[in-house]
Amino acid sequence: MNRWVDRFGRTGFAAITSLIWFLPMAAWAGSADLSPIDQTAYPWIALGIGLVMLAVWIVLLTRLRRIPVTPRQRRFDYAQMSSAEKGWILVLLVFVAGLIAWLNAAATVDWAPLGTAVQSGKTAPLLFAAGLAVYVIVMVAGILVSVRKVRNAFRRRLAGDVPGAPQPR
Repeated sequence: MNRWVDRFGRTGFAAITSLIWFLPMAAWAGSADLSPIDQTAYPWIALGIGLVMLAVWIVLLTRLRRIPVTPRQRRFDYAQMSSAEKGWILVLLVFVAGLIAWLNAAATVDWAPLGTAVQSGKTAPLLFAAGLAVYVIVMVAGILVSVRKVRNAFRRRLAGDVPGAPQPR
């Protein structure tokens, strides 16, 4: 654990280890709506595992402060980030969440009625389909732009061009 914290920093370690509870919770969320159809209890098992792993993760985080970290620049160390990095990472997270929401909706919707309506040439379904396409394009473009901005802000921090940016501790 000490080696991981030193390698990734406290924030990076917390983000990476959050997968131990995030993945079971995602499995629960993805299958909970299907459980009434096939009458299984499997989603609740995934929820139970996710909650137990969330408790384990919280215990890991409480121990994190006591682990010594070598002072150096780390990409995703929140305490070292400039305000530009923090802002663009927030923008990136918003666009990623928007794309995930679209993918989740796309995976759970029966598209046959929309396809039939679009083929018939009706205006409202065509506009709706175009709006969905524009939404996805905007989300992907927002992700690409914000990734580039985050990368540039990180490079400026490494070069020392950011006035008032916190120095490594």
